[in-house]
Amino acid sequence: MTRSDLDGRSVILVVEDEASYQDALNLGLTVEGFVVVGATNIAQARHVMSTSKPDLVLLDVMLPDGSGFDYCRELHETTRTPVIMVSARSSEVGLEIGAADYVTKPFRLRELTARIRAVLRRPDTVADQEVIIFGDLRIDFVRRTVTRRGQTIELSRKEFDLLSLFSSRLGQVVTRELCLDTLWWGLELSDSRTLDTHVKRLRQKIEDDPASPRHLITIRGVGFRLDT
Repeated sequence: MTRSDLDGRSVILVVEDEASYQDALNLGLTVEGFVVVGATNIAQARHVMSTSKPDLVLLDVMLPDGSGFDYCRELHETTRTPVIMVSARSSEVGLEIGAADYVTKPFRLRELTARIRAVLRRPDTVADQEVIIFGDLRIDFVRRTVTRRGQTIELSRKEFDLLSLFSSRLGQVVTRELCLDTLWWGLELSDSRTLDTHVKRLRQKIEDDPASPRHLITIRGVGFRLDT
């Protein structure tokens, strides 16, 4: 199958050794308009990656021939293909080694599909940059860390994702709609208090004077802009 045969559909590589999940994901994601390629272990996944280029990898943590975490790190270092980790337990370890997101089993197909689409929509301007430095801030996208004047800033998962989104469009306006579609896919645009709360908390952590911000600027009625 060539790209011209796909009619613009995104290809998802599902690396999952449980047949019930593999079958359900193959059916469900196909119905949602994706092209699904399956692998039951890391060796098969490597073969798929060597012969084609999926748009996203849905990767289980526990696999018969190795750790999903190790393979996630390998994918991040060699292909930069976005990875969504799947785990029976909630864990953010995958995010620290380059995963774009993670979901916890059991999951709803609707939520998983929304997360996949959100990851595929993310701007990839910073995808090839591991670190961005501006002002007093240093953002490490691989380790998901932020330091200010050498001191580590503790950010929640959503705060870091929001800062990453702004960083991907430095000096450009990021609309409120894009923020919600990318990070809060189930939230109505008219009820965006969650977004405003996260922006406020982010300012408190990265600005000298949050009331008069230098970097994270609000463009009233439109969205936000991250300036250097």
